[in-house]
Amino acid sequence: MLRVITLTVPRRLCIAIKAIISIPSLDTHDSVPHRDDTTKRCNVLPICFQIGLTMGKITKRSTDALRAKSSEYFYWDDQIPGFAVRVSPKGKKSYIIQYRSGGRTRRMNLGAHGILTPNQARDLARNKLGAVAFGGDPSSELQKERRAPNVSVLCDRFMDEHVMLRCKPSTQGEYRRCCDMYIKPKLGAHRVQDITRADVAELHHSLRMKPYQANRVLGVISKMFNLAEVWGLRIDGSNPTRHVAKNPENKRERFLSPEEIENLWRTIDDGVSTGMETVHVAAAFKLLLLTGCRLSEIQKMKWSYIRGDVLWLPDAKTGPRRVLLSLSALGVLRTLPRLDDNPFVIAGKIDGQHVTDLQKPWRRIRRDANLNDVRIHDLRHTYASIAAMAGHSLPMIGKLLGHTQAQTTARYAHLADAITRKASNEVDGLISEFTTPVPKKMPVLRLVDD
Repeated sequence: MLRVITLTVPRRLCIAIKAIISIPSLDTHDSVPHRDDTTKRCNVLPICFQIGLTMGKITKRSTDALRAKSSEYFYWDDQIPGFAVRVSPKGKKSYIIQYRSGGRTRRMNLGAHGILTPNQARDLARNKLGAVAFGGDPSSELQKERRAPNVSVLCDRFMDEHVMLRCKPSTQGEYRRCCDMYIKPKLGAHRVQDITRADVAELHHSLRMKPYQANRVLGVISKMFNLAEVWGLRIDGSNPTRHVAKNPENKRERFLSPEEIENLWRTIDDGVSTGMETVHVAAAFKLLLLTGCRLSEIQKMKWSYIRGDVLWLPDAKTGPRRVLLSLSALGVLRTLPRLDDNPFVIAGKIDGQHVTDLQKPWRRIRRDANLNDVRIHDLRHTYASIAAMAGHSLPMIGKLLGHTQAQTTARYAHLADAITRKASNEVDGLISEFTTPVPKKMPVLRLVDD
């Protein structure tokens, strides 16, 4: 039953009451400036009176009886302070709560009448206001959730604030390709905090026909969501890639034999003599084999990087490093013409540029050398394998290759073990000569004819 409060007060007192306790009309989640110092001491507001406004218990009957007026008004519940029905000038009714948090009055919409029953709205109001009593702010939390970025926005921020500042150009291109081709189309519309492990596992499984690419995408997502935690977009320890198993990857161990190296070297020289390959392209492949450098390090090498018998690489994959040039490598460099208008050692056809594509000439060379299963990167593996078989330690091989982690060089351990085993057997043979007892000669009975 509605109870109408009718106040008969002098006009001056009425104006004062309006100035102190009237609540202006606000949209959902707007902050309400408080004029009453008394109510500032309350976390959950008492019933907010307005002159001429009805109040009572919010029920279906009382809510259905509310009629639209010329301006928005509230019907406040007399049992749960801060719980009310808002009635718009067009007659739309919705349930709201009003409370104070952080020194400001907040108003939160719970749902429309008809969608929620009064009892459901009452339970929801009790739950939200209970959270306020424990220091929560459900209105601000809802606003933050609604403004939360989706994965597409996270991808863009990841590229702008991390990849473009910290990664090499080749890595930048790979990360952008993963985001544009795989992550955004599948997860881009979902909010960052809503992504689950099941979502990531499904994406990873959808790329099962491309196992290596699937692992690269998983790595990008992992790094991206680690940064999302740093940026406060997800709670700590909630990375959805955790426990998503990578596809097994079989590392290739293709090394050239001495006969294959001789054949390859001869094929490269034949390509230059026939005019099929340029001297700069030929030098690139020879230097890759003689230095163990990465393709990009030789491809973008400048004459200014060469100081005596040392190649200084200011921006290698693992950071600045130096490469000691062997006599054979220096001999290859001396045969190259140095162009005045081109700073690059492996000069391209365009003035001032290096050779941009070494894959096409390599496919021609390996076909002619009958080495169709050999990649350019296998020249680097060959350099490391020869160093291992020469008896050099894994730390030394890692230093020659510019590795920063010992596990990267561990693939050559079995080659180094072969040399160690051979040396062990040689030592064992020497020691056994002193430890093996010499068998005693047994007397031999001879028969002598008379």
